[in-house]
Amino acid sequence: MTIDWLEWLGYLASLIVLISLLMSSIIKLRWINLLGSTIFSIYGFLIGALPVGFMNMGIAFINIYYLLKIYSAKEEYFKILSIENSPQYFNHFVDYYKKEMEKYGFKTKYNVSQYEIRFFILRNMVPAGVFLASKYDEKTLKVELDFVIPEYRDFKTGHYIYEHSKGFFLEKGFTDFITYSESESHIRYLTKVGFEETTDHNGVKCFMKKIK
Repeated sequence: MTIDWLEWLGYLASLIVLISLLMSSIIKLRWINLLGSTIFSIYGFLIGALPVGFMNMGIAFINIYYLLKIYSAKEEYFKILSIENSPQYFNHFVDYYKKEMEKYGFKTKYNVSQYEIRFFILRNMVPAGVFLASKYDEKTLKVELDFVIPEYRDFKTGHYIYEHSKGFFLEKGFTDFITYSESESHIRYLTKVGFEETTDHNGVKCFMKKIK
């Protein structure tokens, strides 16, 4: 039995909608679902199934509405919240996102009192990420943990840390960051927020960023 191109179009639309539901990022979900519902709507009209065509057209418009709402929203409120020496919430946070952190090669056990810099990043008062760094040398911080929860992986949090919050680090005498990673996803993130691949004093591959 031969499957014509219209049937393949229907399968493609179904697959794209299915993929969209696997996205943890709301923005990615909306964009991919918009593509799937648009193709599904075209498919419905082409085969004469008007309910399918109109329903998916409606879904496409709903996606467009929420995407416009997201992109036209006022600037989010960011804040750094220091992690204290008795970090009960931090431990719960790390335990909850343990599997996600392991994907990026991060440890899942930390003694926060040993880190020079330690804080949560709040977005609209929601803990969106966590940052830990130790002293590498007099001017350099070694980033030990820079983790953002899936819902907020749009690089805004990273830019807030490394660009908007420069003064926070400069006041403490640090002008450089260094970190190590073998995770392709994490390396893409580091590149996006301005880290460059290089080697450390021992010739080991690392990533560095200067803020002054």
